[in-house]
Amino acid sequence: MSKTRGSTHNKAPTPGFVADGDWLSATGRGVTVAMIDSGVDASHPELAGRIIDEVGAKVEGTKVTFLPVDDGDLAGHGTACAGIITRLAPEAKIASIRVLGASGSGDAQVFLAGLEYAVKQRYKIINLSLGTTKPQFFAPLHDLLDRAYQAGCIVVAAANNLPQPSFPSIFSSSLLSVVKSEETDPLKFGFHYGEVIELTAPGVSIRTPWAGGGYRTLTGNSFACPHITGLLARLVETHPELTPFQAKAVLYAIARRNTAETQ
Repeated sequence: MSKTRGSTHNKAPTPGFVADGDWLSATGRGVTVAMIDSGVDASHPELAGRIIDEVGAKVEGTKVTFLPVDDGDLAGHGTACAGIITRLAPEAKIASIRVLGASGSGDAQVFLAGLEYAVKQRYKIINLSLGTTKPQFFAPLHDLLDRAYQAGCIVVAAANNLPQPSFPSIFSSSLLSVVKSEETDPLKFGFHYGEVIELTAPGVSIRTPWAGGGYRTLTGNSFACPHITGLLARLVETHPELTPFQAKAVLYAIARRNTAETQ
């Protein structure tokens, strides 16, 4: 299985990393993104050849295991998110970890197991366009996100679309959390340092691929999240040793430059 693995002994980015602009022309080559979602339609024209692994949750009592699947996306949501990532990083690969069912909903315990699976596989970037509001999962998710951080996994999570905190997006110390903006240029993302949800990215009226070969125009934080993930795939291609802490610092520096250029 091809992955870009994390390390706990990494060099910091060079001082000119943001300014040199090399990442702008990167395509995500050599980078695998773990998509924890409803699956991915690997036959969609925009995703064909980009899916390197597909597993789905099998629940037996309290035990959750992940086995290979070949029936794609059960709801369409994962295909939409994966398509946004590969548009920004067309040579990045997607590892689909299916935890949601046909209704686009799922069990928080299965979601937790899917995230743990991705961390154990040490996928460098993990996209979470989902979350849970159930308070009993606060502590186990917090612990798991700390493990992901220590393993060098860069986790990107969407904020809740409703005015209620969801986990793990509020764990801003160990992941990158994203909320939608009306900005249309994915390179003009924002960073609100010190807020619970720090990053903003395009998430309004986004035309995305959909399961079955079609397209939909969608709005939501779920679709802002993969915009940041796609840009991270470019950054990781040019700097494979990037740690979660460094990733946040670099995105903050880029966002500050974006703001300065518009003033």
